Order: sequence, then structure tokens, then C-alpha cells
Amino acid sequence: MKEPLIEIKNLKKYFEVKNSFLKRNEFVKAVDNVSFNINKGETFGLVGESGCGKSTIGRTITRLYKPTEGKIIFNGNNISHMKERGLKKHRKDMQIIFQDPFASLNPYMSVGDIINEPLEILNISKKDRFNIIYDLLEKVGLNKGDIDRYPGEFSGGQRQRIGIARALSVKPKFILCDEPTSALDVSIQAQVINILKDLQDEFGLTYLFISHDLSMVNHISDRIGVMYLGKLVEVNTSDNLYKDPLHPYTKALLSSIPIADPDLAKNRNREILTGDVPSPINPPKGCRFKTRCKYKIDKCEYIEPELREIKKGHSVACHLTI
Repeated sequence: MKEPLIEIKNLKKYFEVKNSFLKRNEFVKAVDNVSFNINKGETFGLVGESGCGKSTIGRTITRLYKPTEGKIIFNGNNISHMKERGLKKHRKDMQIIFQDPFASLNPYMSVGDIINEPLEILNISKKDRFNIIYDLLEKVGLNKGDIDRYPGEFSGGQRQRIGIARALSVKPKFILCDEPTSALDVSIQAQVINILKDLQDEFGLTYLFISHDLSMVNHISDRIGVMYLGKLVEVNTSDNLYKDPLHPYTKALLSSIPIADPDLAKNRNREILTGDVPSPINPPKGCRFKTRCKYKIDKCEYIEPELREIKKGHSVACHLTI
């Protein structure tokens, strides 16, 4: 049986919005009662449209955001409402590779200083720090001579490699990959993904991989969660999710993946969504996807479907699957 490194239980993250016209405060329900596990050594992919809450989940798990409700169990410890002093010993075990390699690196710090900073905080000796930095640069495909160069001298793909090296410097157990390839060229994306897979095999890393690129998520992930309007609507293994999607939203997402063969693309059956995503401030009652779903039934109007396991390892939140 696989052992979870992270257990998310009924997690909620609401952001307060002041409404001067109505003279009352409202809340953006970015993450609304979400539960799932991430097992040790696996990559859990998270997909969905912009604004569905993917990045908010990642930043709440790593405690960049304080959760509104729910539990975050990391390596057996409840860090949900832990004070910063208590969190400090867990910080080195949770690192982040950010989406934008141009904004996530300080342009006034050399590569050596960027990777060295977390090592210095951990009071590692100067000699050991340099050996670690040189080793990490080689592991991510850079040269030792790059240690004195600055981020502005590198391409986007090289900058993301620096970000990966920085995340690895403190030997974390878990890395949040928050759309780490979305700002890169397609050819460079593949290189970065291969680096991440190799490092995972070498160090036994656990990833939460957030992306809009469904093909990329399928390539790197062991399991995938599909999010819609702050909720998980389907969770399955990567291969089985693509072969047998059950939630209408998942089907629509997968049918949007481009096919290189024009004949196959022309003849395939596509699930095309109409309408816009409802406001997370005032989500629909019942099923949140009902406003865009052509398969909705009466029950969808007033009963919210729960995420239930219908097969081993396959959970869906849809009344049509019960």
C-alpha cells in the first residue's frame, strides 16, 4: 500500500473581497472543500481552466496561503494552522518551482548567490555550499562556470533550470511545480520535464504538477485530478483518465487536446463547452458544472454531487456515474 506524504482533508481557501456598493464583504471561494492525497515518490497532476483554484491549492499546501478551513497533513504533521516558528522546520522539505522564470529570480543576484541563499539559511559550511552548488548546476544541465553569471544572461529555459537547482538545494521531500513549462518553448518544455523526471528518480521526490497542458500532465503524472470552480470533479491514474474519462468536464478538456493528424482531428467527436465559468463568489447551487453541461438532470439543480470512488483509484463527482 502506498504511503501518503501529503493528505488534504476538506480544504477551503476563501479570499475576502470588499464590496463598497453593497456595503458588505464577499468571499471568492477559490478552493472549496477539497480532499485528496499525494503519495510518496509520485507525481500528482492538477488540471483545469484558469481560475479553477489549481495554484491556490498548491500555495495553500506549502503554506504560502493560510487555509480558511480543513487540514493539511505533511509527512505526518498537521501544518494547517501551524505558526511560522513551527513551520520553519518543514519549509526546507517543501519547495516551489514557479511559473515565470523571468520574475522568480532576483536579477541582481548571481546564480551562485541564488542557489546559495537557502543553504546559508540552513547554516551549511561555505566549502560544502560551493560543492552542492556545482553539483546541482551539472544535474540541471548547466556549467560550473555559470555560477558567477546573472539571470539576465540566460534564456528562459536556462533560468528555469536555475529555479529547479534552487528548489533542490535544501534536499526537499516535496516540490510544487506551478506551471513550470508554460512560459517556455515547446522543445525546451520537453527538456525541463525530462530533468524533473530524472531528478525524481534519483532523489525520490514527490511532485504536485500544475498545468494547462493536458498532454504534458499525462506524460509526467502518475495520477491526475481535474478541477472545476474550486472543486475536484475527477481523480484517476494518468493512463486511465485519458482512456476512460467519466465526468463531462473531463471529457470536454480531453477533447480539446490538438491532434497532429488533420484527418483524425476532422472526424473525431468533440465535447465543446458553451458559456462562461460562473463566479467563484456566488457559485451555482447543486452541481457547479450544470450551467455548461448538456447532460444535466433534475438532481443537478439542487444536489451537489460528492467526489466518490466508483472504481479502485477512480473518483468522480457526477450524478450520472452513481
